Amino acid sequence: MSDLVPLTGEPVALDLVHTRSTAGDLPATPQDLRAWWALQADRLTGEVPLEVTAADLAAVHAVREHAGRALDHARRGDEPQAADLAALNQAQRAAPAINELVWDGSAVAVTRRRDGSPGPRPAACLAEAAAELLADPAVTKIRECEADDCGMLFLAAHPRRRWCSATRCGNRMRVARHYQRHKAR
Repeated sequence: MSDLVPLTGEPVALDLVHTRSTAGDLPATPQDLRAWWALQADRLTGEVPLEVTAADLAAVHAVREHAGRALDHARRGDEPQAADLAALNQAQRAAPAINELVWDGSAVAVTRRRDGSPGPRPAACLAEAAAELLADPAVTKIRECEADDCGMLFLAAHPRRRWCSATRCGNRMRVARHYQRHKAR
């Protein structure tokens, strides 16, 4: 992956949107996408794809753009564009998820897996994560970071949260305020 370090820990759909920042495109190559997927593996259904192609990367980029626009509208209480919702639905249809029932010897177990060819699976999984966040009433609690040079979004668990990351933007903004206060003396 590039020298840029992705923020992780927000809902997966927001983490995906964050891969496109003013600093650059984090999954710029198929290998970058595979590395980002590995960072998110414990939160995504399915395994880290063994092979990621340029077409897979393009499909994930498309999901990211549609999810970003739809989330931006939904967080403000506005109707997302129909084309963005349709694109997210289409990405999910390319590799639908099913709950496969199996007998494990003592009880019925459910395993979530995706049908379809391996290529569309990452985009479908991410489109599903975007759909879940868009349908969640908490979508209106998504905020934009208040740091001057940041535009990242975060799901505010606490009403006083102001920055995407306390260690990145929060510390930087506090240091800048401290410097401004003491510079005037």
